[in-house]
Amino acid sequence: MMKRLVLFTILGIMLIGCKAKKRTTHSDRSNHKTVTVVKEEANDGYDSKGLYPLPKDTGRFQRFSIGSVEEYIETFSEIAQYEMKAYGIPASITLAQGLLESGLGKGELAVKTNNHFGIKCHKGWQGDYDFHDDDEKGECFRKYNHPMYSYRDHSEFLSSRARYAFLFDYASTDYKRWAKGLRQAGYATDHRYPQKLIYLIEKHKLYRFDKGVRLNNAIAIREPKSFENKVHVVQKGDTLYSISRRYFISVDEIKRMNNMNSNNLAIGQKIRVQTELSKK
Repeated sequence: MMKRLVLFTILGIMLIGCKAKKRTTHSDRSNHKTVTVVKEEANDGYDSKGLYPLPKDTGRFQRFSIGSVEEYIETFSEIAQYEMKAYGIPASITLAQGLLESGLGKGELAVKTNNHFGIKCHKGWQGDYDFHDDDEKGECFRKYNHPMYSYRDHSEFLSSRARYAFLFDYASTDYKRWAKGLRQAGYATDHRYPQKLIYLIEKHKLYRFDKGVRLNNAIAIREPKSFENKVHVVQKGDTLYSISRRYFISVDEIKRMNNMNSNNLAIGQKIRVQTELSKK
């Protein structure tokens, strides 16, 4: 069963409810090697940073085949809950985005890159990548050896970018505001993106996975981000779209921050863009 295949690499190395240092082993079926993991004392299998351990990256791409929506949910619901505990993103939202962006796990991008959230390369990406037609032909998308890395990257992507910061002010059970906020922040260009997420959540009762997950150790809550305001001076040929691509921020967010009612620009006009402070 697919759930066993995915969770085997996690649960084989996690120490659920451990209270002392322990040693455990699991078999990596891809190369028939036994990996030994030593886990220091942690709460409920999480390390001191609130993260559960990812499986060891063997460098080999693992191809997954999902047969149905139910199988997708069964396979990734627990991973979504782990990410919710660590980062504060509702598991229902993570699962709905995974289902939608990956084409129920069967889309071309998901199959060839294990990218379940449609995250593009963006500036600073140093991992593997592949090209896929999306808004434009041959765009660069992140590629992962295992879907779990895609889930972790999705959490880090949302929690580390200024344009998504306001989402973490919403209640973790308010999936409707999260869905609408993702569209507002520019995660997708589809105007019906929130409705599609909400439909998936309610049809498959994904909100049940938000219940009982403690967020008091969530990274996004525990470590508030610092931001700086930058100003872009409009040059000849600039458009809101080109500016949004340059600063990795949505057109809607630019208009919101600058109280703009139209897409018209004037040469010399100062446009405020908000970016995360550089980390050293």
